[in-house]
Amino acid sequence: MSNTQDKSLFERTTTLPDPDAQGRLSRLVGVDDKIKRLANILGVLINPAGLKSWQQKHHDDAYGLLDTVTRRPPLVVLSGDVGSGKTELAETIGDKVARQEEIDITLLPLSLSSRGQGRVGEMTQLVTAAFERAFDEASKLKSAKGPARGGVILLVDEADALAQSREAEQMHHEDRAGVNAFIRGIDRLANGGLPAVVIMCTNRLNALDPAVRRRAADILVFERPNEEQRLDVLARRLAGTGFSQNDLKALAAATGEQPKRPYGFTYSDITQRLLPGIVLDAYPDAPIRPARAIELAKAMLPTPPFKDS
Repeated sequence: MSNTQDKSLFERTTTLPDPDAQGRLSRLVGVDDKIKRLANILGVLINPAGLKSWQQKHHDDAYGLLDTVTRRPPLVVLSGDVGSGKTELAETIGDKVARQEEIDITLLPLSLSSRGQGRVGEMTQLVTAAFERAFDEASKLKSAKGPARGGVILLVDEADALAQSREAEQMHHEDRAGVNAFIRGIDRLANGGLPAVVIMCTNRLNALDPAVRRRAADILVFERPNEEQRLDVLARRLAGTGFSQNDLKALAAATGEQPKRPYGFTYSDITQRLLPGIVLDAYPDAPIRPARAIELAKAMLPTPPFKDS
């Protein structure tokens, strides 16, 4: 595949581990359990030799146990509301997997523009080409014996736009063909036993085709941060600005559910809108004042929840 074709398929290609990805992953809060779970899932799908070593060390007589883990299709779905951190995790988790398994990981994020312009056969060709690239890269890294020499993560953001249910009456035949190509791609990676995995991110889990959901080795659902998690984000970012613990708790409460608004702020509402707003409100003449920060939070409307229907 030429560099021009590659750029049209993928937003960028990244080799992990990478210090930038490591830093971004470390700044994710409130999702430690999901980070550990996802890293372990990807680790054993990409490099099952590591799981074999674990089994020999801890459960040497459990011969049939590993099949339940390693025979799952190489697909993980991250589902959740806008701004819940799923895409940031998907883009950076490969760094943790690379360090954990001591191999290089190639991240291939499918470009939104690769969804095509609706011309007959275009989306099917693009999906097929993306999986072909992932297959070729992973084939070079497969080891006949022992650990994989590396791994590949094919990342599909806004996956419901690409793999929506074929049961929808209004679905165009070209879209159905694209979903079929997507399923064939997953099955080909699985049948090849390659060190590759597909991560899909979606706001609309129910819109995904049932055959795609059935193939998922795991589905991780992301929620908006609760008050404790919001407090953690705020405390980390506002350290050194003179906020007392009571100030931080009041600010965390202001970013939560309200009598006339039954939903709180998303992670991105806090980090990309509220905190910059607090800084710019004080700049350039005054320090940040907790009372004013709380006032700004109460006046700001968080992103409405995405309805998965």
